[in-house]
Amino acid sequence: MRTSIVTALELESLFGSLSRLPDVEAENLQAYDATDRILLETAAKMVGQDTGVVVIGDRYGALTLGALAGLGVGHVRVHQDLFTGRLALERNAATAGLEGRFTQHGLGPDLLSNAGLVLVQLPKSLAELEEIADAVARFAAPDTVVLAGGRIKHMSTGMNSVLEKYFSSVQPQLARRKSRVLIARDPQPVRDAPPFPVVEPLQELGITVCAHGAVFSGARLDIGTRFLLTFLDRMPPARRVVDLGCGTGILATMYARRHEQAGVLATDQSAAAVASARGTAEANGVGDRVAILHDDAMSTLAPGSADLILLNPPFHVGASVHAGAALKMFQAAGRMLAPGGELWTVYNSHLQYRGALERLIGPTSEEGRNPKFTVTRSLKS
Repeated sequence: MRTSIVTALELESLFGSLSRLPDVEAENLQAYDATDRILLETAAKMVGQDTGVVVIGDRYGALTLGALAGLGVGHVRVHQDLFTGRLALERNAATAGLEGRFTQHGLGPDLLSNAGLVLVQLPKSLAELEEIADAVARFAAPDTVVLAGGRIKHMSTGMNSVLEKYFSSVQPQLARRKSRVLIARDPQPVRDAPPFPVVEPLQELGITVCAHGAVFSGARLDIGTRFLLTFLDRMPPARRVVDLGCGTGILATMYARRHEQAGVLATDQSAAAVASARGTAEANGVGDRVAILHDDAMSTLAPGSADLILLNPPFHVGASVHAGAALKMFQAAGRMLAPGGELWTVYNSHLQYRGALERLIGPTSEEGRNPKFTVTRSLKS
């Protein structure tokens, strides 16, 4: 095993070169945090020359590239849920001269088979953590060690409890730099069927919803989406429709059920979301009319190729409250809409997005408002 720990100088040089692009960049948003540092420092005491290293939840490449550059690892298998994270890792790897030394995989045996050390940036969602823990226990080596780290302010005892369902030993380490690592060992036997995706009826809409652990709101109906759906009858019967930031695909499925001639595309930057949306569409008999795309704000689609876009944008970027994600999606909608096309969006009223919608798309009208949300219709000019 490597005896020296990752030096601060090694990490400082690497981390200083990292970019969040193509994700939102701002002064209060970084491409790494202290958790990346302590995960790598902890891993340095455990990794050997032949250790199979897996990284899960790497946001922009700090963990993957840190393992390659600082731990002497020859190759890393990686699972990133977000499309932007995958692009950022590739970009940062090219800058560091480390391209070609990692491979991307889904959360399954290709990722985890024979893995001896798994580094995890703890997700916000306990459901996402459970899907990860089940996959590691199900597919990794019996003697695998999991290092799961996070910022203390975002951690909870529930995370320990989730890991304890799947590992016989879970040891919280001392906090450093306002971060903490949980070390999980000895995977326990798992059930025949994995716990995700969850498939549940949504009685108020008369549909079935499929949800993987990382998808926003799970198999429930988000309250913003619920309000936007009350305007479904007022939306035009468009031919080319996009559910942008589709989540579990409820908007795409409901529109496709209402308009049988429409071609609907459900797209999201989350791999868990697009897998969930595919499951939801198929469960409700519209899988042949709802296409699925894992993408960053429709970046791979031709301009002017949508007649109608439905959007319930996020108001967080990672753990930070930030308008950048919504503004990026508005800009993308402005590029994608054909002349005369419409964007219907719902947002928290206090965010006051109407000015940005007017600027980036065109004339915008308020279609409805309740105590929390506003629904607007923007016409592509």
